[in-house]
Amino acid sequence: MTQEHQADRATARRLRIRGQVQGVGFRPFVWQLAQRMGVKGAVWNDAEGVQIIASGGDLDAFEAALQSQAPALARIDSVDSTAEDQGECRLDFIIASSQGTGSDTGVTPDAATCDACLAEVRDPSQRRYGYAFANCTQCGPRFSILRGIPYDREMTSMARFPMCTACRAEYQDPQDRRFHAQPIACPACGPRIWLEADGAEISGDALCLSTQRLQRGEILAIKGLGGFHLACDARNPAAIATLRLRKRRPAKAFALMGTLPMIRRHAAVGSDEEALLEDPSAVIVLLAKSGAPLPENVAPGLATLGWMLPYTPLHHLLLDAVDGPLVMTSGNASGEPQAIGNAEAREKLGGFADAFLMHDRDIVHRLDDSVERLTPHGPLVLRRGRGRVPRTLPLPPGFEEAPQVAAYGGQIKSSLCLLKNGRALLSHHLGDLDDPLTWDAYRQAAADYARLFDHRPSVVACDLHPDLRASRLAAVQACDLPLIEVQHHHAHLGACMAENHWPLDAGPVAGIILDGLGLGTDDTIWGGEVLVGDYLDFTRAASLVPAPLAGGDAAGREPWRNAVMRLDQAGLADLADTLFRDHPRAVLRQAAKTGINAPPSSSVGRLFDAMAACLGLASDRQSHEGEAAMRLEALAQCAPDAFDTPYPFERRNAQIDSAAMFQSWASDHADGVPAKVSAARFHAGLARAFASAARTEIEAGRAGAVALSGGCFQNAMLLDLVKRHLKDIPVLIQTRTPANDGGLALGQAVIAAARTMRGV
Repeated sequence: MTQEHQADRATARRLRIRGQVQGVGFRPFVWQLAQRMGVKGAVWNDAEGVQIIASGGDLDAFEAALQSQAPALARIDSVDSTAEDQGECRLDFIIASSQGTGSDTGVTPDAATCDACLAEVRDPSQRRYGYAFANCTQCGPRFSILRGIPYDREMTSMARFPMCTACRAEYQDPQDRRFHAQPIACPACGPRIWLEADGAEISGDALCLSTQRLQRGEILAIKGLGGFHLACDARNPAAIATLRLRKRRPAKAFALMGTLPMIRRHAAVGSDEEALLEDPSAVIVLLAKSGAPLPENVAPGLATLGWMLPYTPLHHLLLDAVDGPLVMTSGNASGEPQAIGNAEAREKLGGFADAFLMHDRDIVHRLDDSVERLTPHGPLVLRRGRGRVPRTLPLPPGFEEAPQVAAYGGQIKSSLCLLKNGRALLSHHLGDLDDPLTWDAYRQAAADYARLFDHRPSVVACDLHPDLRASRLAAVQACDLPLIEVQHHHAHLGACMAENHWPLDAGPVAGIILDGLGLGTDDTIWGGEVLVGDYLDFTRAASLVPAPLAGGDAAGREPWRNAVMRLDQAGLADLADTLFRDHPRAVLRQAAKTGINAPPSSSVGRLFDAMAACLGLASDRQSHEGEAAMRLEALAQCAPDAFDTPYPFERRNAQIDSAAMFQSWASDHADGVPAKVSAARFHAGLARAFASAARTEIEAGRAGAVALSGGCFQNAMLLDLVKRHLKDIPVLIQTRTPANDGGLALGQAVIAAARTMRGV
């Protein structure tokens, strides 16, 4: 062996890279780095991430560059380095074949089309000109097409498309940005698009034909990355009305897709909003209406619009041709999961769409678009989906030895969470489990995540309510394993603490948990709580005075019911009779008196409904969950000066009473005070009341910080007002996981892990 080879052998290292390092061009990046730095050896994918054998050159600099110069889509969790006696040393550096089965590594989310691929698609001299499926190692489908690990082409839905000679040459060239890009394709060998109507393909250019139909006011079903969208011209009120009528969606806002200049014409876009829009995740971002108005029926009664940039070449090509924004709403019947298969779309969406813009690349994982909004305190995640999953979260200090846990979430805005190797995998939004098709999709997702991530739980967690479908499935899946039931609002608290890396042994926090409904430990319905607790247990320090949910589930659909109950409670029955004279108040009051189908509830979500109904907002019936509260927030934004005069909420011992608030509002109503002022004063009073209760716990030394969680904290105005009252206190909020029930599974998982480790 030469002296040079002996030196190489003495300095050889084995590097283990964990994190989001597959499907992001990491191996070709390592190869190119090795060429530049004179390093010899090999790199390959395996079940845990990426492994490297390296010798020669400056290995300290090489190891440091792996993190400092990593590809944009990479997320490195750790780099473990050990000395390696590698035997006979290589004289070059190679990319070796993937090894092993199973998955202990991160899977890359789908990523929006990069600038380089988009430039090719728009350049007539390029062979991918006008091609709807151009991608490279820095963009394109990932999780949505993945069937198994390691992330190689044969494990994706691209396996059925053999590469042509030209694509194969790019794939095998380490100098090319498509080197080992698993979804690589071109018009000669990859997927294709076509337009069809009445089950038959229409001859001609699919994009041109689609554009003509959209411009005529027709509705198109368009197959995307994670499922089908229903699309129409966002400037055409008649087309939007037709879509609403067909989809039976009278008021819920439609998502919009446009280029950045298009969005700027209709919405306020600051630098932070622009950065979020242009993130590779391409989420839907709620933006304030501004500039040229779009038809009011895009988002009735709201001050914001949900916008996203085009995130596939197909979307870019379509917007270029239409030259205007498009409504781009989920392709599903109300309450059902989004269609992903061509045959499924024909069956489910045939009554909605005039034509279908199809392609033949299978969608393996159904993924709704992620929805987020920006606040002065960071982003709020309203729905976690395409572009964000299956990215994992690190567990807080103290959870290093956490067992593998499977948590099953809640009934509405359901999700799953898996704990493994010190990280949490929170699934995409799965929907309302009351719907049979969503229930089927939820069970399939549970099986898919367990298989894909080689998850073998030793503990199962679920909601305290035993009759939820998610809880029943958890009980079946647990079999002989421990099943840990977690109270709904404690799970909200746990999720907020976990996201903020609150250590296991850091002591309790005061959680302001405001949401719709959750079964309490006293068998009543909670929803407006101040909890003092940690990952192991909690106490209920304060709560909203309960009111009957007269009619049970109907109280969540019909805000007037909550208004009558709260007004009666405040001694304002005569006003309730005046405001809701056309409603069956006597029957409602009898139910409340007898307690038949009228369980008491401290729900702040239902309090929002009551106030909205008093102000005439969606009082008879909500067409979708949260409609009344969203319209109340939008109205309050019109009277910012009124935040300085909050309505009073009285606090008696451990209860926060809304009676004085309604009495003050009744006085304003009699004096003709504008509804927008009352909406603002309501928000301000509610924020002050709960912030004050949490502050009491901090000042008494019973908690070290305040955590804000629950669906009501997706109201950016409420969040801001509460934080103002707590400005000198550490406050934990959720910016990467949903504060609504979409984050429950994370809280259940960490609480179950903590109790298991502590033997509680």
